[in-house]
Amino acid sequence: MRIRNILIGALTVVIVAASGDPASAADKVRIAVANFNVTFLPAGVAAKKGYFRDEGLDVEIVRVSPPVSVAALMGGDIDYVMVLGSSVRAAVRGLPVKVLANFVDALTFALVAQTGIKSVSELRGKTLGVGALGDSSDLAARIMIKHFGVEPDKEMKILGLGPDSARLATLREKLIDVAIVSPPADSLGKGMGFNVLARAYEVFRFAAIGLSASDKKIKERPEETKRVLKALIRANRYMRQDRAGTIQALMEWAKVEHQSALEAYDGSASVFNTSDGTIPEEGLRLVLEQAKKEAKITRDIPLAEIINVNLLREVQTELRSKK
Repeated sequence: MRIRNILIGALTVVIVAASGDPASAADKVRIAVANFNVTFLPAGVAAKKGYFRDEGLDVEIVRVSPPVSVAALMGGDIDYVMVLGSSVRAAVRGLPVKVLANFVDALTFALVAQTGIKSVSELRGKTLGVGALGDSSDLAARIMIKHFGVEPDKEMKILGLGPDSARLATLREKLIDVAIVSPPADSLGKGMGFNVLARAYEVFRFAAIGLSASDKKIKERPEETKRVLKALIRANRYMRQDRAGTIQALMEWAKVEHQSALEAYDGSASVFNTSDGTIPEEGLRLVLEQAKKEAKITRDIPLAEIINVNLLREVQTELRSKK
């Protein structure tokens, strides 16, 4: 069965037209994100500010769970994926996919718990809600909780619950004790009376959100790929330079009120990449080692097997020459 049919039949796929009235000559591109929140805001800003359109791209931003997005990438139904963890796991397992750039240098996830829980150390014997088992929210939660001396694999029950809204709803119904969410869901959780126990970027740095593509796409459509990279790099620059404009874009992107968007931006601005998409080696190795552990792979895997920075370097050179 075609991956497209799986997506339509098994998921509620939300599509956002990224470039207003698409020009007939524009190249149609589909980019997968896991959520419409501040974590994936570079795509939202590139759409809202017209950066994709400037590059001659008619982009659809599609919300798909990370495991399915990689399958769709391999099937040609998605052109690019922004969750780096799922792409690295696929590359480690031998699939022809490469990480091309990084736009968020750390994860923005926060652990939000029931009112009676005041610290991460109190989570022994509790139930945790994540997006999906094995995704970046699950990985971040495990690293954070373990950092505070609790063994999540042995001392907690972990449930995959879907998007942030579903995790908060389950927390509100008291079916779980703690959830890991991204801004602005952490702010919404605080408004419901829950406690924010810890934030991922306070605990560890991680190559989290960027751009990945199949080897086939990189080989056959290098100029298109470079244009996508340019638009996202411009978006990241804008996010660092224009706080008010970015907050407005986040309100529209995540469909949240001004206060939630403001708190989400201020709580996440420090993790926006400041080096034009450069992939931090240390953060990527953390992702790689976790992927190897999950796949029970012990051999050394060089970064060259999971990244391709050739196009990014060309784009960086071209953008510098325009300054």
